[in-house]
Amino acid sequence: MNHIRTVVLVASLLLNPARKALTQPMTARQVDQLVQHNRALFHIPGIAITIIKDGQLILNKGYGLRSLRTKQAVTPQTLFGIASNSKAFTAAAVGLLVEEGKLHWDDLVTTYLPDFRLYDPLATQLLTIRDLLSHRSGLPSTTGDLMHDPDSTSFTLEQILFNQRFIKPTASLRSQFAYTNNGYLVAGAIVAKVSGMSWEAFVEQRILYPLGMTRSAASFQDCQTNPNLIDAHKRINDSVRVVTRYGSTKNDAAGGIYSSAEEMSQWMLLFLNRGRYGPSLSKHLLSESLMAELVAPQTIIPVGQPGSYQTHFAAYGLGWFLSDVKGYKEIAHSGQDVGMVSAVTLLPELGLGVLVLTNSDSGAASAITDQIVDSYVGIAGQDRTAQLDQREQFGRRARQTVLDSIQRQLARQAPLSSADLASYVGIYQDQWLGKVRISLRHDQLWFATERSPQLRGRMDWFGDAQFVVKWQNPELDDGVLIRFGSSSREVKSSFVLQALTSPGSHTYDDLWFERIVR
Repeated sequence: MNHIRTVVLVASLLLNPARKALTQPMTARQVDQLVQHNRALFHIPGIAITIIKDGQLILNKGYGLRSLRTKQAVTPQTLFGIASNSKAFTAAAVGLLVEEGKLHWDDLVTTYLPDFRLYDPLATQLLTIRDLLSHRSGLPSTTGDLMHDPDSTSFTLEQILFNQRFIKPTASLRSQFAYTNNGYLVAGAIVAKVSGMSWEAFVEQRILYPLGMTRSAASFQDCQTNPNLIDAHKRINDSVRVVTRYGSTKNDAAGGIYSSAEEMSQWMLLFLNRGRYGPSLSKHLLSESLMAELVAPQTIIPVGQPGSYQTHFAAYGLGWFLSDVKGYKEIAHSGQDVGMVSAVTLLPELGLGVLVLTNSDSGAASAITDQIVDSYVGIAGQDRTAQLDQREQFGRRARQTVLDSIQRQLARQAPLSSADLASYVGIYQDQWLGKVRISLRHDQLWFATERSPQLRGRMDWFGDAQFVVKWQNPELDDGVLIRFGSSSREVKSSFVLQALTSPGSHTYDDLWFERIVR
């Protein structure tokens, strides 16, 4: 019996290298096996990875395909969208202006954008640049993202900034952490105002190019003709597809940068070397004290059980998440856009940096990162890939359970009369998202958002003054439940929205639509 168990265990380890009880840093071969295992399990077309140790680039490699459409291979030079890892560049851009004496972290936002307003007048008066960069404005997490996501909306950056005054806070200023992309759009606008150039031009000329990141770009528009560029991919109905990118610039300061494994290594080394770069680290992009400010805790984030990393604190700095991992300070951030994920992790006390880029929306970037970090901090016996697979399978089952329940409820509903359907027709308006038109065609109601043309679909009666809308574009989330103002079938004058399954990156909670035209 013992012999049989040993054979089974050995076979299992050969098939899944992540299960090995590693006590030494993973070798390049083990990382290759880990990455390929994740690619196959999570159906990821392409991955790029960088590992830095003690100032040396010990792995810089591409795996798989940059696109299922072209079948071309990923290389270390392949450009990926790094999404929210762009936030650290925005914070560094502010830092450059701080060092030049052109502004200060604790300057009021209205000093540079005098017309900017929040819903709360007191918060408007007190809001600082530091508040924006550390996610403590009091606004609810991700609320307002629908003005720039999906990417084809007609909102301009100026309109997005103006509409922040209509978003109701869920906490007082500086009282708690709530991750908001739009705060970084405001910070990007301040960089542009103070520097006299666009945020994109400032980041490229003052950060990317000095670091030798000359193929990287602060916007998709600046790199979309590069032949070594990934396509974004998304798993839709159990198949992986190339998804559309529109190239808007309005979200760039929160998530617009494109870079490669090769060039992101320069950005990681900048932080591991405390702001120094170049031959013999003879140049400074930012002073050591200012680099320390970027990665100092600003907003506390509650921590649950310590877990295998024995994490006892978590915080957000200026563009970075901060925590302790087995007694070491970890500086990290992830980024996710439609069909793209990035993960940057730095442990300065170990001289360690890990970057993983993927061209699909799987969480494998974090699983790969964690497995590599485990091997450097002495954690054995944790299979991060299997843990992720378990979570993703659970999430898919939970989502399908909800969708099946919705479908059964829809099937039980008796159809509404033409007169009842007509009572919902009209133009409705929310203060910050704008107008929605509900129309009736061939005894079928249709929902269409004026400013975000992808948010449209048929309305199916769900009972109790509610309708289900599944977006026509399968690349979006599962859709919304529309709840009108009362449970009767009388003429309705207002409605709210609720995500059908998980809200993902979109928050509908703050929206309230009132009929303005019948």
